[in-house]
Amino acid sequence: MDFIKKTPKIDFVGRRKRIPAMVLSAVLIVLSLGALGVKGLNFGIDFTGGFLVEVGYPEAVEIPVVRETLMEAGFEEATVTTFGTDREILIRLAPDATPGDEEGEGGEEARARVSDMVLEALRAQNPEVDMRRVEFVGPQVGAELVEQGALAVLFALIGILIYVAFRFQYKMAPGAIACLVHDVIIVLGVFAVTQIQFDLSVLAAILAVIGYSLNDTIVLFDRVRENFPKMRKADSIDVINRSVNQMLSRTVVTSGTTLLVLLSLLQFGGEVIFGFALALTVGVIVGTYSSIYVAGTTLILTNLNREDLLPPKKEGEEQENTESVPFQP
Repeated sequence: MDFIKKTPKIDFVGRRKRIPAMVLSAVLIVLSLGALGVKGLNFGIDFTGGFLVEVGYPEAVEIPVVRETLMEAGFEEATVTTFGTDREILIRLAPDATPGDEEGEGGEEARARVSDMVLEALRAQNPEVDMRRVEFVGPQVGAELVEQGALAVLFALIGILIYVAFRFQYKMAPGAIACLVHDVIIVLGVFAVTQIQFDLSVLAAILAVIGYSLNDTIVLFDRVRENFPKMRKADSIDVINRSVNQMLSRTVVTSGTTLLVLLSLLQFGGEVIFGFALALTVGVIVGTYSSIYVAGTTLILTNLNREDLLPPKKEGEEQENTESVPFQP
């Protein structure tokens, strides 16, 4: 789809545009790291461990009513969300939510006690509520999930670093990693500031953000690699600007259509996938920005030049000058 008929000539990485973008990225990263250090992430039951209780109502029920009922019954830290419909309620409880199970082992007896206590509390407010299931995730399993999730992100970044270094040029690899680290930190910062629950679905969304952001960055690098040999009289800034402008149509269309879907999920998807949709929405916006400004600026900072991307000369071969007009914003 040719959304923009004529390739624009916007100066994206010139000095006047590059420095404000670097300042903006630095401010966002500092704020995100500050929020992560001060408030931390609000880990869900997948990471902290605890009881997962699902109950059903004959009619739609208000979440604040269920939450207040549980608080009056002694479950002050219960997390209540809808599950699919307004009649299905998902309740998350801490591992030591029941007397006699302070170590959070979550055995069969503990699950039975949780089931009885929750059901008794909710039936005092609505006798027709019924129990669907009670599951337990131990604290040890939660700790392992935290470690494995962090390792998954780390190994993904290392693999991308190696791929870009071999597939393109080693000076491009820091740019790809800078974009991904930039995007992941800002997404995590949003979750730290808002204290929206961070569970496995959000971790999956962050891995998807890494893939999405990398895709845009690779397209830019491919354009840069093609344009350097063609634009022999242009400097690095001109070549990168031309490359960004050439991919602008594709970036606007793909990011715009993806955001339309994600915004629909945010509005109509319900609480169960709200964190997943929010992480992807922020990631797509930040990833689009970083593939233009962060990736392009990093290529300039690593001093990528024509000689780095020219194929090795063969003896007696005269290379044709296919394009010599520099980029003019």
